[in-house]
Amino acid sequence: MLSGTFGKKPPAPSTRRLSGEARRALELLAEAPSGYPETLLLAHGFKTKMLAGLVHEGLATVQRESVRAGDQMIKAAHIAITEAGQRALDG
Repeated sequence: MLSGTFGKKPPAPSTRRLSGEARRALELLAEAPSGYPETLLLAHGFKTKMLAGLVHEGLATVQRESVRAGDQMIKAAHIAITEAGQRALDG
């Protein structure tokens, strides 16, 4: 599960080029304004480390939530593209 940087201001988005995997993840996130569950992104083959990098760079956000699955509570993360992420795709 992604660890957050809550309470910290994310660094300014990097001007470096996006890797093919990062671009593909951002393109997928751009299709859903409210984002996707982390588990779905992992099922698409994205690595947790790369997704965490997008969050760290300010290109995506992560929101944690607890979800009931039957009689158990599980922790889930939801990832969405930011405006900076959208600009990185456009630029």
